[in-house]
Amino acid sequence: MRSHSYSRDITQKQAKTSHLSVPAEIDLVLEDRMSEFCGAIIEFSKDTVTLEDRVGKRRVFPLKHNGFMLEGAAIMLRRPQAPSAPAAARTASGSRAAADQRAKVAQAGRIYVEGVHDAALVEKVWGADLRAEGIVVEPLHGVDDLEAVIREFAPTPRRRLGVLVDHLVPGSKESRIVERIHDPNVLILGHPFVDIWQTVKPRIVGIKEWPVIPKGTPWKAGVCAALGVSEEYLLWKRILGSVSTYKDIETPLISSVERLIDFIFETGGAHLER
Repeated sequence: MRSHSYSRDITQKQAKTSHLSVPAEIDLVLEDRMSEFCGAIIEFSKDTVTLEDRVGKRRVFPLKHNGFMLEGAAIMLRRPQAPSAPAAARTASGSRAAADQRAKVAQAGRIYVEGVHDAALVEKVWGADLRAEGIVVEPLHGVDDLEAVIREFAPTPRRRLGVLVDHLVPGSKESRIVERIHDPNVLILGHPFVDIWQTVKPRIVGIKEWPVIPKGTPWKAGVCAALGVSEEYLLWKRILGSVSTYKDIETPLISSVERLIDFIFETGGAHLER
C-alpha cells in the first residue's frame, strides 16, 4: 500500500532469541506478535504504551510487554532517557507530512467521484496526499452514464481510472451499473451509505445518528427536514466544516479512497510515508 509502512510479514521465525532494548518514541511502528496488531506509538506512560493503527484503532499494552516486534526483531521497550521528540506533522488523512508540499505535475490517471460534495470531502481529508502525488479528483454528477464516461476516458495501464460510488450495496442501482463494467485499468469502489454526507460520523456533526428517510423521499431533503435545517447548503456547510481528519469519517470510505489512490499511484510517483 502507498500509505502503509507497517510490516505484515513478521513471523516468530524471524524473531531473534534475545530481545533488543529500544526506547519508546512517538511514531515508532511496532507489531504485537500474538495479535498481529500493528501501529505507531502515540503516547506512553510509566507503565503502558498506546499504539494506533492507520485507521485510528488504538490498543494499550504494558510498557514491558515481551511480544513487540520491530522490523522483524523481538524487542523490549524502555522509557527514553530524555523527552521524546514532537510527533511528526501529519496530514488530515494521517499521512506523515512531507517537508516539500508543492504539487506534482498531474498524472494521466484520474479519480472520479459522484458529485461536488464527494469531491469536497475527499479534498478536505486527502487533499495534501493527492497534490503530493499529482492525482486529480473530478465529480461525475452521478453514475448513470458511467459506461460512456469510461469509454470516453479510454483507460490504459498508464492512464488508469478510479471511481468512487455512493450506496454500492447488493441490489442497488449503483451496483447494477458497476457490474456491467469489466476493465483491468478501471477500479470502482464505494461505500454502503446512501450519500457522501452519511460517511461523516454523526457525533462529528453533533447528532446522535443520521435520520432514516422513507423510500421515495429525496435523502438530503429528508435529512434537512428531520434535523430542522432549511437549506441543504447550510447543512452541508456544517457537515464539511466539522471534518478535520480521517478519524471523523467512516472506515468504508477511508478504505475505498486509500485503495483508489494506490491504484492510480501505481502508474508513477513516490509514496507518502505513514
